[in-house]
Amino acid sequence: MAALRRMLHLPSLVAGVCLPFAGSLAGSSLADRCLWDRLHSQSCLGSVPTFDWFFGYEEVQGLLLPLLQEARAACPLRVLDVGCGTSSLCTGLYTKSPHPVDVLGVDFSFVAVAHMNSLLEGGQGQTPLRPGHPASCLRFMQADAQNLEAVASSGSFQLLLDKGTWDAVARGGLPRAYQMLSECLRVLSPQGTLIQFSDEDPDVRLPCLEQGSCGWTVTVQELGPFRGITYFAYLIQGSH
Repeated sequence: MAALRRMLHLPSLVAGVCLPFAGSLAGSSLADRCLWDRLHSQSCLGSVPTFDWFFGYEEVQGLLLPLLQEARAACPLRVLDVGCGTSSLCTGLYTKSPHPVDVLGVDFSFVAVAHMNSLLEGGQGQTPLRPGHPASCLRFMQADAQNLEAVASSGSFQLLLDKGTWDAVARGGLPRAYQMLSECLRVLSPQGTLIQFSDEDPDVRLPCLEQGSCGWTVTVQELGPFRGITYFAYLIQGSH
């Protein structure tokens, strides 16, 4: 969470991206939909089609690809990215995974979803995205991570990704974050894996996840440092 706050104050930390109003966001609620619509509308993306808080797909593919390899019994493997924004996680998995994946990115910002659907289809002067495996597919839809009823039934996904979404939702109160976690675990397969990417210290995050994930195994891996910041991957896994 500290990294997210630092980026709001120091937009130069995100290479190639201009956030002209970043300083004004520092005192805002990161759980506010209007704020994210404004962010995605006004970000000066320039020639960069995606925008990543923390880091992008390239930095975590070494963690994700082995998980896809292990879960190949599901073909294609269903992946859900909650609070996808305009991140490269979904597009990276779709275009670079050698394993077949069915990726769904959801975000409560209509602006973000519209941008990603346009990117997928080759809008804004971009080349349409091509899958890394012929059986892979990618979709984006507007949805609130605290209520995924319209997205999927229980146990639908083998891999679920949350890059900074808990951090943002928790700014509106921990009950909201726990509701989101409950929904994520509901749509996750009993043998699946939920990964939360964050810079929040394990001494703070692990007790919260253990409290909200009874019956699941919670572990943590250190990532980075990326641009001088150490991050963590919190893995919540069912029986394998």
